[in-house]
Amino acid sequence: MKIDQRLDEAIAEKTAEGRFKLAVTAGGAQFMADEPVAAGGLGSGPSPYQLLASALAACTTMTLLLYIERKGWDVKVRCTAVGHRRDEACDPPDVFTRRIEFEGEVESTQRSRLLEIADRCPVHRTLTRGASVVTTDADMPTAAPATSHMADMEALIAVGRGSFDFTETA
Repeated sequence: MKIDQRLDEAIAEKTAEGRFKLAVTAGGAQFMADEPVAAGGLGSGPSPYQLLASALAACTTMTLLLYIERKGWDVKVRCTAVGHRRDEACDPPDVFTRRIEFEGEVESTQRSRLLEIADRCPVHRTLTRGASVVTTDADMPTAAPATSHMADMEALIAVGRGSFDFTETA
């Protein structure tokens, strides 16, 4: 495949190893994706659902860090952990469970506000609103610039931008 040097697309290519092992290139980084051994893979990298959960964890943490910085709060986000499961009793059946850990003491009003903000990160919004997927075998996919995630977060915290106004007091 002809790789676009803009680094905006994510590209997964089959390796010579195992049934599912893929070399993935995204944002200038290279890593492996695979299925667990129990599913017929080599277990050499995260599964596609783990990658999707990773995107939600990263976006959540970045959005919280930006919000905390703008508020001038002395709050530290230690980590965001996200798990994925399918539950046919739920609608939709894909369920992402997220746990956010803070370092030190966090006031209850701050904690409450931060949990609200987590639900508004761009990847959370994409997952809960749904997305369109267009498949082609011709051209490289159209991708927003790699900086679009930051632009989305910035737009969400701009003064006077509706329900996601970070300038309101917690």
